Amino acid sequence: MKNSLKPNKRVVGTIAVLGVLALTVTGCTRTATDGGAGAGTGADETAAPSPGITDTTLSLGISSPLSGPTAGPGSCSVAGLDSYLEAQNAAGGFEFGDGKTREVTLTYLDDTYDPAKTVSNFKQLVGDGIFAYVGALGTPTNAAIMPIANSEEVPQVLLVTGATAFSEDQKANPWTFGLLPTYYDEANTFGKLLADAGKPITVAVLSQNDDFGKDYVAGLTDAIEGSDVTIVDSATYEPTDTTLDSQVTQLAASKADVLMSAVSVTPLQVGVLTKAQSIGWLPRIFLPSNTSTPGTILEPGGATAYPAVYSTSLTKVPASPTFAEDEDVKAYNAAFAEYGSKIAAVYTPHCAWSYAEGAILGEAFKGMEEPTRDSFMTALKSIKDFQAPLLLDGITVDTTRDDQPAISGLTLVQASGPGYAPAKAY
Repeated sequence: MKNSLKPNKRVVGTIAVLGVLALTVTGCTRTATDGGAGAGTGADETAAPSPGITDTTLSLGISSPLSGPTAGPGSCSVAGLDSYLEAQNAAGGFEFGDGKTREVTLTYLDDTYDPAKTVSNFKQLVGDGIFAYVGALGTPTNAAIMPIANSEEVPQVLLVTGATAFSEDQKANPWTFGLLPTYYDEANTFGKLLADAGKPITVAVLSQNDDFGKDYVAGLTDAIEGSDVTIVDSATYEPTDTTLDSQVTQLAASKADVLMSAVSVTPLQVGVLTKAQSIGWLPRIFLPSNTSTPGTILEPGGATAYPAVYSTSLTKVPASPTFAEDEDVKAYNAAFAEYGSKIAAVYTPHCAWSYAEGAILGEAFKGMEEPTRDSFMTALKSIKDFQAPLLLDGITVDTTRDDQPAISGLTLVQASGPGYAPAKAY
């Protein structure tokens, strides 16, 4: 791998990895009867390779916030995937369904979580001839790319975002596919915990002013319908905001028992926790899984001041003593120390999520019978009951559903000491 820093602060990393990522981002060369995403070729036809793949190599691309306030999650979204791919590459590479073993390269560009930069980066990657665009972080950034990717028939898959927009209508957007449980499901899980308490509870909601926030509000609202739980106030924010003090002050006036802080930007989430404390408001807190890391959120936010802090989880925590002897965790820690640590200095759950993503791609490559995007998409959408490394027991990968992301299982957890434990009843 080699990195270079250009004057415009765009970071480009080229990562040699074996056939784990059979995806491409330039136009697909197909036979006359090739019918689009998931379509195969006739028995007597020979499929022409898509751009970005040869008999021995495959090229992938990703745009992610490697600098700015979302750099922690953005860097982890690259680092975890790189760790898996590089480790597999060093072990001999990935076998594809066409009988070949390929080396895969991953090029990553910095977009600072700016949709305009993401579009520019995507076009650059397409122009450079990648096979597919994989594992990108962010709701607004991926939303900006989705119409382009589907128009140009470029796989935009296993996205590190829980927005329902990327998975709920895959027939309309056949080249786009999410990785993570939806924000709707995450908030719905929170809401069920509150509803099951069987007593009056008031809730204040802080959410992003986009699909991320709308999904959260909808999931919570549906879960508490008919219960004694009431949303008494709500506020929204923009990812470009530098502080959410005014929103927290507004919500604190409601004296709500619970604050669902669906904030996706790390420093803003820390600011929410510290501001509420400073004005004497100490509700129970619900945090989304993407901004709930102990080291980057709970500790700097002084989370121990609150009666309880809840979140959700789908992967093992590599640093947790509970999983110290787990073989998947051992493999992750070794791979990350050698490869991923060069990209991400601080762990967030995105490191584990994207590591599991690498294994899902590897599983798809095993079913990829032709060197084309169509064959890749068909194989990717045929995975069922796959236990990807680091996923918690009982959580598996199922890509066969047209309205759900690759992973949909969640575990509700509660902050305990330096980490999280299974959540107790409210």
